[in-house]
Amino acid sequence: MTNDSGAEKRVAPALAYTDLREWIEEARKLGEVREASGLSWQQDIGMAAEVLLHDEKAPAVVFSDVPGTLKGSRVLVNFFGGKRAAMTLGFPTDMTKLELSEAFRVNYMADLKRVEPRYVNDGPVFENKITGDDIDVGIFPTPKWHEDDGGRYIGTGSFNVTRDPEEGWINCGTYRVMIHDKQTVGFYISPGKHGRIMRDKYEARGEPMPVAIVVGCDPMSFLMSSSEIPYGVCEYEVIGGIRGKPVDLVKAPITGLPVPADAEIVIEGFVMPGNMKPEGPFGEWFGYYGSDVRPEPVMDIKAIYHRNDPILLGCAPQRPPDEIARYRALTRSAIVRENIAKAGVPDVTAAWAHEIGTARLLLAVAIKQRYGGHAKQAGHVAAMCHSGAYAGRYVIVVDDDIDVSNLEEVMWAVLTRSDPATSIDIITNAWSTPLDPRIEPERKAKGDFTNSRAIIDACKPFHWKDKYPKVNQPSPEMRALARKKFGYLTE
Repeated sequence: MTNDSGAEKRVAPALAYTDLREWIEEARKLGEVREASGLSWQQDIGMAAEVLLHDEKAPAVVFSDVPGTLKGSRVLVNFFGGKRAAMTLGFPTDMTKLELSEAFRVNYMADLKRVEPRYVNDGPVFENKITGDDIDVGIFPTPKWHEDDGGRYIGTGSFNVTRDPEEGWINCGTYRVMIHDKQTVGFYISPGKHGRIMRDKYEARGEPMPVAIVVGCDPMSFLMSSSEIPYGVCEYEVIGGIRGKPVDLVKAPITGLPVPADAEIVIEGFVMPGNMKPEGPFGEWFGYYGSDVRPEPVMDIKAIYHRNDPILLGCAPQRPPDEIARYRALTRSAIVRENIAKAGVPDVTAAWAHEIGTARLLLAVAIKQRYGGHAKQAGHVAAMCHSGAYAGRYVIVVDDDIDVSNLEEVMWAVLTRSDPATSIDIITNAWSTPLDPRIEPERKAKGDFTNSRAIIDACKPFHWKDKYPKVNQPSPEMRALARKKFGYLTE
């Protein structure tokens, strides 16, 4: 058992792509892209995605020639898996998932490098412009992802661009987007999310909210738009910091909102105050239909822009663990660890947001114990820091001899080092979401979307940890020697 996460390697990252098409070519070089043509959006693609997304070794698949959709348009699913997961993050393909997460933290999140975007006058996204009566968002190969969904969701691997009406900063956030008809879509945003805060401000002011929905971006941009970037920080700047060069943006002609010049598809429009339509249901990341049909704001589409032969990036949630769990585990684990360290908790050696909980419901944190109460401090901060606070359930704190990414090791620590009567703290009235299936319908009806958290101290008790029974395993050096000498016996 070890937390040798590979941070010491200090691998210099290098993204080999800037847009989705370049990413596909890099994934092809790894032999991890397959093609499928002629499948229906009504059922086939969603069924195929369910098979693919649960298997981290499955390839990415490009679906083309989807009947009844725009000629040349395509859907890409399962971008995050196999060797391409490391390629997506800009690191060598032989790194373990814990090494990848730590390299992501050290190189990208520790200092949160930011590079201002660069505005250009034109880009491939404007190769085709659709306005007025010609607007029809249904021409794209948007699947019905799950059999009980209330409609087609064009926004899964997408992000919404909005501007704060009071502070002026730009947010890029991933929120599900449902097609209502040819010229309207609806999107759900959980309370407390940055896009929701902005939307509520526009509603309170009685003003229309301009929105640009980017459907088909490069995977790193998608990952950042679905990560907990600090309030007031624009994701474009963080993406520029990761790339080491500015993101090229164009201003959407009607709203003036900035969108990537090389985006595949951009949908531009306004959300008018009070304009609501029933939205949902949608099979969400908890693995349930956690929220039923209910009125949600509607965006009136004023224009659609797309590249020739556009590619829709699909990233629909399934029952975990799935693709969403895989990418969130890597990125959120890094951000959680960084949040804990910046809160002043010393000697946090590793953190992992477990895939089985879609990287939210179960956090494991390893520490090198320095004082009494250290484990509880780390656990409470992990539960309530920005990246850990939303929709959590359990935080388990372990000693640094436990591999936090290994669920069996974590549970072994819980079972042998914690005491049910004294090792568990409960936090009530914590930030959750209407998607949470464990919140009673009566509380949801009242707008109460809070839940509770358990902090489990699964460390050896600090005041007598030196007297704790010795673990019956070889030293790390002896285990390495054993693998070298006798590993062939397991092949």
